[in-house]
Amino acid sequence: MGCNSCSTGKDGQPRGCKNNGTCGTDSCNKLTVFDWLSNMSLPSGSQPFDCVEIRFKNSRKEFFRNTENLSLSIGDIVATQSKSGHDIGLVTLTGELVKVQMKRKKVSDSEEEIPKVYRKATQKDIDKWQKCRDKEEEIKKRAREMAILLKLQMKISDVEFQGDGSKATFYYTAEERVDFRQLIKDMAKAFGIRIEMRQIGYRQEAQRFGGIGSCGRELCCSTWLSDFRSVSTSAARYQQLSLNPQKLAGQCGKLKCCLNYELDLYLEALEDFPSQESKLFTEKGVAFCQKTDIFKGMLWFSYKEEASNWHMLTKEQVQEILDRNKAKKPVASLEEFAVENIEEEKVIFENVVGQDSLTRFDRPKRRNKGNKNKKRRNNRKRPAKNA
Repeated sequence: MGCNSCSTGKDGQPRGCKNNGTCGTDSCNKLTVFDWLSNMSLPSGSQPFDCVEIRFKNSRKEFFRNTENLSLSIGDIVATQSKSGHDIGLVTLTGELVKVQMKRKKVSDSEEEIPKVYRKATQKDIDKWQKCRDKEEEIKKRAREMAILLKLQMKISDVEFQGDGSKATFYYTAEERVDFRQLIKDMAKAFGIRIEMRQIGYRQEAQRFGGIGSCGRELCCSTWLSDFRSVSTSAARYQQLSLNPQKLAGQCGKLKCCLNYELDLYLEALEDFPSQESKLFTEKGVAFCQKTDIFKGMLWFSYKEEASNWHMLTKEQVQEILDRNKAKKPVASLEEFAVENIEEEKVIFENVVGQDSLTRFDRPKRRNKGNKNKKRRNNRKRPAKNA
């Protein structure tokens, strides 16, 4: 993601546009929606949709009604209605796509409680807004120090000022309920503004900060993921992943959201598979399922008495044995089915670059001690030069 103002620094490293997510084209921001209807004209007689989508700090987006019929386009800085005073934000979407977004987020466009867009922001509004944003880091640091002095079990993760500078929202995370009434009094006295405390989850905190995941790419929640689905350990079990918390947990400390991406495909593939709890009754004994391979369509069974000896069967063979068990037809053993799956493994190796030995560099170099001793003898035999 980048805008036209983004530059490249030394050694090809990206420097960005240094606008911290407030650039005019809105191309540097995460969760940006592409307006693919911008070049299409409305049918004759139809009026443009009177609501717009406006983004504030980070990923907070809200819908506002354009009652003044302002000519707004993506990237415009506008002054909007708030509970008290006014706020400053960037227009991220206009037209018919706003109606689609409102329907997706279950916001009715017929409600009268939708706040209004006052006007396009003046230079005075923008200067005041930028001044408030510049002091957010300092105030966040001081608020954390106050929380530590009061011994509150909470972490203040972010601060967001209202556009007119009359109010600040403090986002925090906590394991349990926190009594921060004294903290609000201290901060209101120290900063001289109205304070609002808003608790967020650890996933929302990671979304606001961003970062690099174990896959080497930016976090999904901070780039394109707009809603969070619950992730359980059963998603890892269905995909036959080891239940290692260090590998399954993301930067937020919760299970990774990407565990749900391929879960539906695995569940669809498992519909044709026999249950892992199914038992195969044979004359040799009862066999239990030890492992399944969804991609190859294979299952491994072992007898109760021989748990370390696994027999590979296809899902069709397992279903055939289960059908014969239901029909009470005898099955001698699993070996008569497993023999069919034994194939000779062919090792394919081509010496394409002329390297005969792959471990030739592992062999230590042998020093020829005989040549060294020969040189020493020759040096001793040479007569000494006259001074």
